[in-house]
Amino acid sequence: MNKWVELANGVIAGNQLSNEQALSILECPDEDVLLLMHAAFQVRKQYFGKKVKLNMILNAKSGLCPENCGYCSQSSISTAPITSYRMVDKEAILEGAKRAYDLHVGTYCIVASGRGPSNNEIDHVVEAVREIKNSYGLKVCACLGILKPEQAERLKEAGVDRYNHNINTSANNYDRITTSHTYDDRVGTVETAKAAGMSPCSGVIIGMKEAKQDVVDMAFSLNTLGAESIPVNFLNAIDGTPLEGINELSPLYCLKVLALFRFINPTKEIRISGGREVNLRSLQPLGLYAANSIFVGDYLTTIGQEEIEDYKMLRDLGFEIETIEEMKESLATE
Repeated sequence: MNKWVELANGVIAGNQLSNEQALSILECPDEDVLLLMHAAFQVRKQYFGKKVKLNMILNAKSGLCPENCGYCSQSSISTAPITSYRMVDKEAILEGAKRAYDLHVGTYCIVASGRGPSNNEIDHVVEAVREIKNSYGLKVCACLGILKPEQAERLKEAGVDRYNHNINTSANNYDRITTSHTYDDRVGTVETAKAAGMSPCSGVIIGMKEAKQDVVDMAFSLNTLGAESIPVNFLNAIDGTPLEGINELSPLYCLKVLALFRFINPTKEIRISGGREVNLRSLQPLGLYAANSIFVGDYLTTIGQEEIEDYKMLRDLGFEIETIEEMKESLATE
C-alpha cells in the first residue's frame, strides 16, 4: 500500500492531517501524482461516489468596484478592458436561471461586484430569487460582497441557499493581494451568512505568489470556518491587473492542490473553479478524482470551456451529474 492510500484511509477513519503531512502532499514528486490522485479519489468516492455537482455563474453586476484586489479585472486599480454595468434587470437573472435549469445545473450563482450590496440591490435579488425558486427549484448561491446581518436574513428568507465569500488567500499573504479590506472582513461575512442559516461557501485563488505553507493554511482555515462548498480557483492573470504576467502554476501542481483540499476537507464540496482551463489544461479530467464539483460556462470576465466539452469529459470519466432532484434532497439534509 502506498503512503498516500494510507493517508487516505486515515482521513476516512476520521483523522485530521498534520501540517507536515499536508505539506508533503504539495511536495509530492511529479512522478507519484497518479498515486496521489488515486488516494484522493478514495476519499472523494467515500463521501460523493461518482457524482459531480454542476454550478453556473451569472455576472449580475460588473466592474464599478472600489476595492483594490490585485487579481481582479473589476477592481478600482485595474485597467483591463472589461464591460462594466450596474445590476442587471430581473428578467436577465431569470433568463440565466432558465439556462442553468435547461443545462441540468443544480446551483445557480448570482454574483455582483462591489464591496457590498445596497439595500436596493438586496431588494432586487430577493425578488428574483423568489421567482427562481417558484419556477425552477434551483439551489441559489449569492455572492454580493460584505453583508450586514439584516441583509443576510432577507436573502435567506427569500430562498438563497448558499452565500459565497472567498477568503482568496491566507491571512499571512493577504496584505500582498489587497488592502481595501482585511482577511477578518472576509471571515466575518462568512460567519454572518452562517448565522442567517445560509450554507457557507468560501474558497481560494492559487498562484498569487503564495508559499506552499500559505496553501496549507488556506485549506485548514476553511475547515475551521466550516465552509461547506470550497471553490478552488487557479490564477488566470489578466492584463491590466497588478498580477499581470504571473504564471507560476503547472498542471501537476494544481492536481496536488486539489488533492490537499480533499484530504483536509473530506466531506465538503470541492469545486474546480476559475482558471482550470488555462492551468490544468489537458489534465482537467484528473482534477475530478479529488474534486466533486465544477463550474460550467463562463466565469466573471473570463471565458470558460464550452459546456458540451465539460459534459463529454464527465461522460468519459464515467461520472454522473447530480440531478436537480438529488440536489433538492441534499438541500433538505444540510
